[in-house]
Amino acid sequence: MILISGRTIEQGENLEHKMSEDYFNAVAVCELNEKDMEKLGIAPDNNVKVKTLYGEVVVKAKKGKGYPEGIAFIPMGPWANAVVSANTKGAGMPSYKGLDAVITKTDEAVLRITELFGRYKAEAWKK
Repeated sequence: MILISGRTIEQGENLEHKMSEDYFNAVAVCELNEKDMEKLGIAPDNNVKVKTLYGEVVVKAKKGKGYPEGIAFIPMGPWANAVVSANTKGAGMPSYKGLDAVITKTDEAVLRITELFGRYKAEAWKK
């Protein structure tokens, strides 16, 4: 799959409330084409693990609105940040487009924002 990210209306509406359930529900998701969901054995609201060269994250699967087959979308935010390169190449913003990704159904839980940040911190301390 090719992973892209971007801003969404729901994500933007909740920027001031990043600890809220509404933000979590708007951002901790991966939107997929319906045919891709069928091929991967994924149903809406299943937990899926998204892996890229830069990391992995568990999010809720959601049926995408018009994405072509082979494209997965995670809204910008902490969950998308878990799978993009930290190297901004001087632009100050990571590349959120065109990442090769493997997406699989999982029984692992979707981490809440504080748990996700705790994982980032633990990984940074390992380096």
